[in-house]
Amino acid sequence: MDRRCAVETFAEFGFAGTSCTPRISCGFGTDVLLCTGSDEAYVFSTQERKLKAVLQCPGPVTDLVVSHDKQRLYVACRSGVYCVSSQLLLSRVKGSPADASSGPSELKISSESLVVAEEGVLSLLLVGSVLVTLSQRDASWMLTLYKSSNYEKLSSFSQVSGDVNTEEKTEIRRSPVLICVHSSDATPSSSSSNSSSDEAPNQGHFHLDSVLFKLLFGVDVALAKSPVILCGLPDGCVCFVPLRLPGSRLRVLHSLEQPVVFVGSSGPGQCLVAVGELGRVVLMKADKGGSAEGRGKVFIEGCVPGPVVCGCVDKNTLYYSTGSDLLLLDLSEGTSGEEGQGKDEETRRKMDAALQSPTSLNVCRVVALAPPTCNTAAPGVVELLGLSVRGQLQRIRLPVRTEDSRLSSGSDSQVGRSVRDLLSSIGDVCERASVLKTSIKSKNQILQHLNQVLNISFLLMAGANGEEHPPLQENPIRCRASTSWSRLLQEDSLTLTCVLDNSSAYVLERGWTLSITVFPLCPPPSAGGENLSTNVSFPFQNLHPGEMLEVALPIAAAGESSFPVTVSCSLLFSLTSLLGEEAANLPALQSSCISLPLNTLTVDWLHALQVSSSKAAQEKITPHATDAIEAFLRSHRIRCGGKAEGGGEGGLKYSASVRVSAELLRDTLMVVKSSDLDPAGTKTAPANVCLSLLEWLLSEGPGGVTTGQKGDTIALRGSVVHAQSLNRHAVKLTAKEVNVGVEESLNTVEVQVHSSSIAAVCGLHHAVLRRVQTLLQRAPERAASTKRVQSLGLRKALQRAEHLLQQIQQSRVSGVFSGGASTEQMSRTLLDVYRELRENPLLII
Repeated sequence: MDRRCAVETFAEFGFAGTSCTPRISCGFGTDVLLCTGSDEAYVFSTQERKLKAVLQCPGPVTDLVVSHDKQRLYVACRSGVYCVSSQLLLSRVKGSPADASSGPSELKISSESLVVAEEGVLSLLLVGSVLVTLSQRDASWMLTLYKSSNYEKLSSFSQVSGDVNTEEKTEIRRSPVLICVHSSDATPSSSSSNSSSDEAPNQGHFHLDSVLFKLLFGVDVALAKSPVILCGLPDGCVCFVPLRLPGSRLRVLHSLEQPVVFVGSSGPGQCLVAVGELGRVVLMKADKGGSAEGRGKVFIEGCVPGPVVCGCVDKNTLYYSTGSDLLLLDLSEGTSGEEGQGKDEETRRKMDAALQSPTSLNVCRVVALAPPTCNTAAPGVVELLGLSVRGQLQRIRLPVRTEDSRLSSGSDSQVGRSVRDLLSSIGDVCERASVLKTSIKSKNQILQHLNQVLNISFLLMAGANGEEHPPLQENPIRCRASTSWSRLLQEDSLTLTCVLDNSSAYVLERGWTLSITVFPLCPPPSAGGENLSTNVSFPFQNLHPGEMLEVALPIAAAGESSFPVTVSCSLLFSLTSLLGEEAANLPALQSSCISLPLNTLTVDWLHALQVSSSKAAQEKITPHATDAIEAFLRSHRIRCGGKAEGGGEGGLKYSASVRVSAELLRDTLMVVKSSDLDPAGTKTAPANVCLSLLEWLLSEGPGGVTTGQKGDTIALRGSVVHAQSLNRHAVKLTAKEVNVGVEESLNTVEVQVHSSSIAAVCGLHHAVLRRVQTLLQRAPERAASTKRVQSLGLRKALQRAEHLLQQIQQSRVSGVFSGGASTEQMSRTLLDVYRELRENPLLII
């Protein structure tokens, strides 16, 4: 040491007498507990540097211990053990005035707090849920175990007290030492002790190397991994008893032949140290020579200048007070242990030399020591809490031991071993740092990937649930589709090509899958309630902003009539892709995924049309077999004596029409073309509104689905389109301008659908209405003239529609009350209403 210790006095409690050994122990957080042998115990805050509470006990206080959960304080007196709740104690402290000049709060412990009625308790210890007491009864020492929950007595052990004659006695009556020793390979519960090898000695828990633990206490105790209770008695005996080994008894480990002052472990559990009152020091360690099975225990004994009043240990350093000086003893010579049997004598000689020359710290009259602590503000500085003979609580700051003085005091072999250990430690640290760096990098990549997934999820969920978005605003990540006919294995099939467009600012990395589900909007009666949906998944990775993914799948074959179909597009993300290879160890994540809906598309009969280039090609089309509905309707007409519907040309006997205002079409198609084809914003009205309407019906589609017939100028050279429907029936679409009204006429465009199949007519009629509905949503708002509406005779049309609605309601009511008898009548009524609406449609203005 090159400098003196710095001593700072916190407070003075006074020293009442010599009834028992004064003690300092850790309390609640930065608080320490003190007993000086009087009827009072103290709670002192080292952080605030003031006395917080005074406990007034029924008798002289012999020991204090705090429960592991810091909820209870046990106080040992001559009459028994008392338990005080920390909440009660802290509430008294908080309830006292905050003025620094005010005194500490006082708490009187009454007989109601008595939990163990045992006379002569001198030492306390908590090991897990077991409360251990050590008391003196006549000529025997009694070690008793209680359950801390209900204070039920578990077992007791006795040891006859011996008579020790010492020529030099100290002024203080010596109390026994009570500690608990754990094996280093045991895993103590959180309620028993901390797992750190540097456990504070005032807590009474120490750790020993597993080999030394087995050599000292036996194989049975080591295999049971039982904590061992050690007690150092004033007659010089160091006794032990296993806590969890059935049939155990209190046995003597060693005798110092003088009162035991301190028992603890030094180094990383390599040595058990026992110190006597007259200066005898015993180091118990494992022999390093030979194999692990052939090792033996070695007891190294020596003497230090005494008498020893108190002591504590910190790693390889023993601090002890003689009353006149505070000394430091380096135990590294005795705990390191050279390998080989020939080194034992050399170790003993070096240890004897170290024992005869301890280092003086020049601090006198210390009678109690608390475990050393490291100052966080000054790294490397060791601080001790001591209690002087006058009852002064002192903080002792030790001078820093320089590395040069430490190396110069050791031998060359020690220096070489230290360098070798240091290099090995550096290698281990580098290896662990490399593994940790790789792990951190992997975790950062996972977090970045997860951040992208969350951003995409929030983006799609906001687009799906946000009511503030306009209906025509599209998500930045969406699906578009187009239909086309292809021939495969001598059979025509309708193919849907879906395009996933990533217009967002995020990258769709690995783990994403495009899921497409196709199901008919109205399943055919032949399905019988069976689920006809089809799901196809397309895994992909690294779809960057601005890129597109194109996939194709067949949705229908020629001749099918289960149309229209709904195409539901969604993005799936598998959580296993986040962890990579680590996901194999987590079977619960194998089926975990996130589903994010994109948009829903509808493919109708207009998308499935095969447009012919001329009427001659249309005449060559052979009608397919009549479906069940068409046969039923034909037979129904024959029975009723009616004639064929439609009256169209050739076999196209079914028809339906839709009338739309020509002015509305000119304005709407002009707006559409200005937004799609003319980004500059130049609005041009179509020259031929009928031709433009047919072209838009066959090329565009609501919901992002287009057809492969776009721009077929041969078929659209006139206002008539010949095509083949999905069920292989001939279809004709016509568009012509018609004037409506008597007093004041209105120019309208009438779109007619003709076909030999009632299913094709109904499907195409529905598709045309859907597209006209889309046009109405895009149409500019304007007010209509009331006089003009009345002059068009629309009031009569509305009255006709109301009459049709009454017919539908009456048919439903009669069907409910008449049972199945009127099913045919209700079907006939509904068919008449639908035919009336097809042949005499309402005008869309």
